[in-house]
Amino acid sequence: MITINIDKAKAITKDRLRAERAPLLAAQDVAFQRALEAAGDTTAIVAEKQRLRDITGLVDTCQTTDELKALSCANGGA
Repeated sequence: MITINIDKAKAITKDRLRAERAPLLAAQDVAFQRALEAAGDTTAIVAEKQRLRDITGLVDTCQTTDELKALSCANGGA
Protein backbone atom coordinates (compact mmCIF):
# COMPACT_ATOMS: atom_id res chain seq x y z
CA MET A 1 0.00 0.00 0.00
CA ILE A 2 1.27 3.45 -0.89
CA THR A 3 1.11 6.09 1.82
CA ILE A 4 1.35 9.75 0.92
CA ASN A 5 2.97 12.14 3.34
CA ILE A 6 0.56 15.08 3.22
CA ASP A 7 3.13 17.50 4.66
CA LYS A 8 5.59 16.71 1.87
CA ALA A 9 2.79 16.93 -0.68
CA LYS A 10 1.91 20.39 0.64
CA ALA A 11 5.54 21.52 0.38
CA ILE A 12 5.74 20.26 -3.19
CA THR A 13 2.48 22.02 -4.04
CA LYS A 14 3.73 25.30 -2.58
CA ASP A 15 6.87 25.04 -4.72
CA ARG A 16 4.74 24.31 -7.80
CA LEU A 17 2.49 27.29 -7.13
CA ARG A 18 5.46 29.60 -6.57
CA ALA A 19 6.91 28.58 -9.93
CA GLU A 20 3.50 28.95 -11.58
CA ARG A 21 2.87 32.42 -10.18
CA ALA A 22 6.30 33.93 -10.94
CA PRO A 23 5.52 34.90 -14.56
CA LEU A 24 2.02 36.00 -13.56
CA LEU A 25 3.42 38.36 -10.92
CA ALA A 26 5.94 39.70 -13.41
CA ALA A 27 3.13 40.46 -15.86
CA GLN A 28 1.18 42.22 -13.11
CA ASP A 29 4.26 44.27 -12.25
CA VAL A 30 4.41 45.48 -15.86
CA ALA A 31 0.69 46.26 -15.87
CA PHE A 32 1.06 48.14 -12.57
CA GLN A 33 3.93 50.23 -13.89
CA ARG A 34 2.02 51.06 -17.08
CA ALA A 35 -1.05 52.05 -15.05
CA LEU A 36 1.09 54.31 -12.86
CA GLU A 37 2.67 55.95 -15.89
CA ALA A 38 -0.76 56.60 -17.38
CA ALA A 39 -2.20 57.75 -14.03
CA GLY A 40 -4.65 54.86 -14.25
CA ASP A 41 -6.42 52.84 -11.59
CA THR A 42 -4.23 50.15 -10.04
CA THR A 43 -6.85 48.68 -7.67
CA ALA A 44 -7.53 45.52 -9.70
CA ILE A 45 -3.83 44.97 -10.33
CA VAL A 46 -3.00 45.26 -6.64
CA ALA A 47 -5.82 42.84 -5.77
CA GLU A 48 -4.58 40.28 -8.31
CA LYS A 49 -1.01 40.56 -7.06
CA GLN A 50 -2.22 39.96 -3.51
CA ARG A 51 -4.30 36.96 -4.63
CA LEU A 52 -1.20 35.50 -6.25
CA ARG A 53 0.85 36.08 -3.11
CA ASP A 54 -1.82 34.48 -0.93
CA ILE A 55 -2.22 31.35 -3.09
CA THR A 56 0.35 29.36 -1.13
CA GLY A 57 -1.63 29.94 2.05
CA LEU A 58 -4.50 27.95 0.58
CA VAL A 59 -2.28 24.88 0.63
CA ASP A 60 -2.41 24.78 4.42
CA THR A 61 -6.20 24.36 4.36
CA CYS A 62 -6.11 21.34 2.04
CA GLN A 63 -6.75 17.92 3.54
CA THR A 64 -6.32 15.67 0.50
CA THR A 65 -3.99 15.34 -2.45
CA ASP A 66 -6.94 15.95 -4.78
CA GLU A 67 -7.44 19.36 -3.17
CA LEU A 68 -3.74 20.08 -3.58
CA LYS A 69 -3.82 19.09 -7.25
CA ALA A 70 -6.80 21.37 -7.86
CA LEU A 71 -4.96 24.49 -6.69
CA SER A 72 -3.72 26.70 -9.49
CA CYS A 73 -2.71 30.31 -9.88
CA ALA A 74 -4.41 30.53 -13.25
CA ASN A 75 -7.91 29.68 -12.09
CA GLY A 76 -8.31 31.93 -9.09
CA GLY A 77 -6.73 29.53 -6.66
CA ALA A 78 -9.23 26.73 -6.88
